[in-house]
Amino acid sequence: MMNLQKSRLQTLLIYGILGAIALVTLFPLLWLISTALKSPTENILQSPPQLWPSQPTLNNFATVWQSLPFGQYIYNSTLVAVLTVGLNLLFCALAAYPLARLSFAGRDWIFVAIVSTIMIPFQIVMIPLYILTVQLGLRNSYLGIIFPSLASAFGIFLLRQAFMSVPKEIEEAARMDGSSELGLWWYVMLPAIRPALVTLSIFVFIGAWSDFLWPLIVIQDENLYTLPLGVAKLAGTFSLDWRLVAAGSIISIAPVLILFLVLQRYIVPTDSGSGVKG
Repeated sequence: MMNLQKSRLQTLLIYGILGAIALVTLFPLLWLISTALKSPTENILQSPPQLWPSQPTLNNFATVWQSLPFGQYIYNSTLVAVLTVGLNLLFCALAAYPLARLSFAGRDWIFVAIVSTIMIPFQIVMIPLYILTVQLGLRNSYLGIIFPSLASAFGIFLLRQAFMSVPKEIEEAARMDGSSELGLWWYVMLPAIRPALVTLSIFVFIGAWSDFLWPLIVIQDENLYTLPLGVAKLAGTFSLDWRLVAAGSIISIAPVLILFLVLQRYIVPTDSGSGVKG
């Protein structure tokens, strides 16, 4: 009986600590939502702070949506993020597969060289990338925004480790069935590492969706602005009205939260044998 009560107390303590950590983590988001819902008559800087608005309103969202072309910003961000995810998955998977499953001279050195680039800050390669983007005629274009993210060292590393975890029996069975190398990669290996692909998709999507510095450098046409640039413009348009900035920020992060909630169940590792159909 004592052991049962002790176990329950330990469980309650663990859940209490986890709940406190979750509350601290979510507090900035809750405060952002609270600010976005407050009316102009409420003091957002009052002390003590009031989390729930006394007169909640959605007018801030309507004002933001009507004052700036947020629909165009969302379209631009969605197009850039989707293309970035698709191309990143394609190129990273094509690069990771031979590094994991094929034997050739210098394979390990090539992998070490690729992973080493993770330690190079983006600010160091930003100017050469910009010059190359201009020389290729990609400035002020969607492809210009996507260009630096066509592949990533982290993506190659992640997918290589996933490819290496696939049992060799699956690969041998596909070869015995007469599968080509490309068919083996497409029909067997990619389905077998689906959780890793989904995980990489989420990371790449969040990075592309929230990227501010590179679009700011390469884009001058306001019709091509992504959401981070739109929110920054929003801050200047209304002389830094935090209610409207918070509303614009909520609009910009909502798709990322929805994407994560939709795809989180696919992150759970699955049987690698799913790559072979009976």
